[in-house]
Amino acid sequence: MIYELFIAPLTETYFQKALLGGSMVAVVAGVVGCLVVLRRMAFLGDALSHAMIAGVAGGYLVMKMLFGFEAHAPGMLLGSLLAAVTTVALISFVSRISRVKEDAAIGIMYTGIFALGVVAVSIFRHYIHIDLMHFIMGDILGVADSDLWVSAFVSAFVLTVLILFFRHFQLTTFDPIMAASIGLPVLLIDYVLTTCVSLVVVSAVSMVGVILVVGLLITPAATAYLLCDRLDKMMALAALFGVTSVVGGLYLCVWLDSAGGGAIMLFCTLQFLAVLVVAPKYGLLARWLRLRNQVPQQIVEDVLTTILRNNKQASMETIKHYVEDGVALNRAIRQMIQDGLLRDRQNVYELTGKGEQEAAKVLRAHRLWEAYLKSIGTPQEQLHPTAHRLEHIGGGTVEYLDEKLGQPEQDPHGRDIPRE
Repeated sequence: MIYELFIAPLTETYFQKALLGGSMVAVVAGVVGCLVVLRRMAFLGDALSHAMIAGVAGGYLVMKMLFGFEAHAPGMLLGSLLAAVTTVALISFVSRISRVKEDAAIGIMYTGIFALGVVAVSIFRHYIHIDLMHFIMGDILGVADSDLWVSAFVSAFVLTVLILFFRHFQLTTFDPIMAASIGLPVLLIDYVLTTCVSLVVVSAVSMVGVILVVGLLITPAATAYLLCDRLDKMMALAALFGVTSVVGGLYLCVWLDSAGGGAIMLFCTLQFLAVLVVAPKYGLLARWLRLRNQVPQQIVEDVLTTILRNNKQASMETIKHYVEDGVALNRAIRQMIQDGLLRDRQNVYELTGKGEQEAAKVLRAHRLWEAYLKSIGTPQEQLHPTAHRLEHIGGGTVEYLDEKLGQPEQDPHGRDIPRE
């Protein structure tokens, strides 16, 4: 059973070629895809892969009509690269000289060049024999030796560029302004990265198709992004997730007798969803646990002001009288003791210096709100409860109220307003 499921496919030549070619594409696509994801260039990868059909058609047509070669791989590769570079140049030109933003320029140019390729294929259909479905979906189970050599050369070249200029790519990705200030040619580095993405897309489309190459550029890198905060580790994990996607997808397509590219992308997406759930820091489960254990800030502030109003110390019974009781209150008290806001004196809680400062900020906000509400005609009996709801609003509101009211020293009840 184990032999038939796992070992037998490895003895087949088509499976070996698919595994080798797919793994090479996955490694380089995962590594360069990290920069694509961090720079928010995912749409550009999709654009390049679709615009390539014009280059494939042009390269095919030139080689067929001038030299008599049928489906000449180097000619189509060169045409695809020219189409990708032309697409990038047109996108940059339109976004720089017009009001149209880059994302809109990408949508305009790649659909236009893609349409040009489709029209060229249909007009010269007697000379160009390209299966558009094969171009879009790929045929990883029918990898040719020439595809493997092209992929190996492009992968080695792109990985060498990324390793040699890793610091340059890292700095221009996270802080392009600083990179420009220290003299790095940011625009040239952007063009080099775009060229690398173009090479990866061009070399992989003939083997894995448009959909899969875009998926391998984005999904493994996004999966790695959920697990780490360092670019070098992210690139290593993205390459690993890309390879596991190819291996798992190929076995899946053999077991289910399905299309290879679709199975790989399905496995890659399921892998992403699994990591999205269980990632220790950025996963859904970790987020749920954080929210579950999170202490509501309103309860913390209510406890602080309650203790401050009771001569800076209060028992649990006194706190419960003014603050809503429940599990959140007990958790808030424990968290405040850990954060150094409170001290526990045999079930009597008193403010520390840090806690007194935080309580004074909330009390200041409360009394300023009361003063403001009084100034706009709020009835006297509604001042306190309304201010109690509004005192937790941050974002510079307190400073605005203080300035608008002329920096008052007392609230409507004659109590001093703590200074900042």
